[in-house]
Amino acid sequence: MPVRRWWERGQRIPGASSARGVGVDAEQWPQVARDVAASGGVLLGLWVSREPGGDAAVYGAYLTDPGVLLAELALPAGGQPPHYRGLEDIFPAASRLQRAAFDLSGVRSSDPDRRPWLDHTDSYAFVRVDGEGVHEIAVGPVHAGTIEPGHFRFSVVGEKVLRLEEHLGYVHKGLEQRFSALPILQGHRLAARVSGDSAVAFSWAYCQALEGMSGCALPMRALWLRAVCLELERLANHLGDLGALGNDAGFAFGLAQFSRLKEDLLRAVSAAFGRRYLFDTVVPGGMAVDVSADAARALAAAVRAVCAETVELRTIYDEHEGVRDRFTGAGRLEPQLAARLGVIGLAGRASAQARDVRVDLPHPPYTELPVAKVVHQDGDVAARVAVRFEEAQESGRLLGRLLSGLPDGERAVTVDAPADGAFGVGLIEGWRGPVLVALQAGPQGSIRRCHPHDPSWQNWPALEYAILGNIVPDFPLINKSFNLSYSGVDL
Repeated sequence: MPVRRWWERGQRIPGASSARGVGVDAEQWPQVARDVAASGGVLLGLWVSREPGGDAAVYGAYLTDPGVLLAELALPAGGQPPHYRGLEDIFPAASRLQRAAFDLSGVRSSDPDRRPWLDHTDSYAFVRVDGEGVHEIAVGPVHAGTIEPGHFRFSVVGEKVLRLEEHLGYVHKGLEQRFSALPILQGHRLAARVSGDSAVAFSWAYCQALEGMSGCALPMRALWLRAVCLELERLANHLGDLGALGNDAGFAFGLAQFSRLKEDLLRAVSAAFGRRYLFDTVVPGGMAVDVSADAARALAAAVRAVCAETVELRTIYDEHEGVRDRFTGAGRLEPQLAARLGVIGLAGRASAQARDVRVDLPHPPYTELPVAKVVHQDGDVAARVAVRFEEAQESGRLLGRLLSGLPDGERAVTVDAPADGAFGVGLIEGWRGPVLVALQAGPQGSIRRCHPHDPSWQNWPALEYAILGNIVPDFPLINKSFNLSYSGVDL
């Protein structure tokens, strides 16, 4: 069945600009996935909701041309433990999602990979590579500095990588259980901390779902201020990554200069919003803080200065023979493979996967501010660096427009807690990729279920392919070019 038919059968879900949900049976569950894949859509998320000792349901969220399609498969309680058909043969990223869902709910898929994802009590059965001269290099889970834990098992001959396998989930935080202990009007604060470098994206996605369920109409000033925060978050992360990538290529000058520019930006953000990092700025009903006209002008001037220097630094990166040699061809992820793996966000756009929610499914204020989608074809470190440079400039352009044209009006309105059982979905294009939050209200203003999904779930498996055939010393550079979240996949 074409995706459009599933879409027409579905019911509108509040929150995201375009989302519909459809109930399916056991036979239709994989068929929806096949139809989405055939149409060029991608898997956005997969999770299980289970009442203690009662019924369960498995959800698959897909990004399709019409919008977010949410398939729900009910799994009634009975004599046998609930189970469902796995989707790993259709969307490879589903395997880790299904394994994590089992660890959290006890609901098993048919996926033959039964290794635990979040349970680290037993030895993890890494896949072995045999042959003459093959040996293993174990990296992590403890890393230098403040990097979060993750284990990388390399199978190599000499220094050439034959296989990489990741094992993450070392700091299981119990976020989904914690959500259910919070009032629904306060859950945005926890959402902002799913992955701290995407605080604005997650808190906006949470609030988008909540506000849709509550039927709340936001003031345009609040929406424009949210977009300011989102683009500032994107720009700050791109600046930090560009410096780190220069450093990993042995170009310490790049790290020094981009660190300075990021610091300049963060100081300007602090002057405008009263905080360097924008935790708890996006709140239900709008914004926790406003920006004066003078502060908006000063922030816009700082952004222009940072973006002007970024243009000069790109020329230096492009013309530096050593940097160019390290970037070009390293960690290549071919477009065909990226499509098969369902890679999304920044990493996907560097491998010709032309998806950006701000463009494809725009919500206010992006409906009034057309975004130039940045797409490259080569899929190597150089392409992922180029996407960052160009998206930084595009964010600078958008910030200039947003800050100079902030509408008058209130920064926030009151939001009422939605009725028990209400369900909403939020979808925001964060700097790393699309951030999804599925939210279900409980009785008396509580949260029955909240599932936050970071795009790193889809992109971590792609890193295992991008490193193949490269040498071990290039792994830090290739890994940083993806810069995926550990915290975001460690719920």
